[in-house]
Amino acid sequence: MQKWSFSLPTSFRDLYMRLTLLGFCFLYSSLVTGAQSESLLQLDPQRVVVRYGDSVEVNCSTSVLHKGMGWEASQGGVSMTRNQSLITWRVSELTEWDIKPVCYINLIDSNQSLVHLPVTIYKTPDSVFISTVNHRGPMTEGQQYELQCDVHNVAPVQNLTVKWYKGQTLLNQTTFTNTIETPVNKTVTLLIGPDRADDGAQYWCEAELDLGAEGPQRHPTNSSKPFNVEVYYKPKHSSSTETIIQDDKVMLDCTVKANPASTYTWDHLKEKSSSPVLKSSALSPGNYTCTATNTLGRDSKVFIVKSKYTDRTTFWAIVLTGVVVAVALIAAYLIFKFRFSKNSVI
Repeated sequence: MQKWSFSLPTSFRDLYMRLTLLGFCFLYSSLVTGAQSESLLQLDPQRVVVRYGDSVEVNCSTSVLHKGMGWEASQGGVSMTRNQSLITWRVSELTEWDIKPVCYINLIDSNQSLVHLPVTIYKTPDSVFISTVNHRGPMTEGQQYELQCDVHNVAPVQNLTVKWYKGQTLLNQTTFTNTIETPVNKTVTLLIGPDRADDGAQYWCEAELDLGAEGPQRHPTNSSKPFNVEVYYKPKHSSSTETIIQDDKVMLDCTVKANPASTYTWDHLKEKSSSPVLKSSALSPGNYTCTATNTLGRDSKVFIVKSKYTDRTTFWAIVLTGVVVAVALIAAYLIFKFRFSKNSVI
């Protein structure tokens, strides 16, 4: 079988080698030029963080002889000047979101060096608003609900953190990986399962911009208005039974927390009553069941009423029994002693 071989013509091999060498030289030149630019030009500060619409000022300086230096920028550019070693990029009201200022220098050997100024422009939100998703009115204990936080017109989003609070307790927080420079709207949600302890609680969300060491060290924040939560829950007594000793000042108190408020009914009363509190002195000894009811459910409690006189009678009965037993023992002892002594005399 005949074997086939393939080889590039000499002219193509030479071209390939030249292109490879040219690419290497270009990469090397770029690295060297970048390093030279950093050493030939100094920025002060080296990066800036500025609020949208505020002023900004950065110096660019050099210590080498040059044919001219200047700033290229879409806002506040500085024309090339020959007789200075320091020039300032200055903008009284910065409004270009994607601005990328460059300081350049034309060297004596006709080469050019330049350095880019990193600029972060930020804007606090126009508003931060909290609401519920697909729900209005009171919440019910044991069910789940979704809160929503809308942050309007904020930048840059990669520096944004949205935080959720209940009262002063931090519940959750969300950050973003987008690299959009212009203002955006963001929506974040939080799932909650409120219980009776949350009735009257305040939820709120906060938008915070962390802009690094060059930005404000007191991070700019905007907060929503508090969202007051009303929770519906059924009545529930702390205990199912209670023993009451009958007295003029003692009450049978069936009052229990519930939302909506409970209505009360009593069993084993001679007359009906809807009051949650009864005087024990007005009742005969026995068991009385109170039931608290609202739209979500009901819960009952049994009050065991005992007479204070019954307890006193029991006390004296015990005392009298003890006395009788003691007298009987003494009598038995005396009789035994008398007979023993009589037998001894005989």
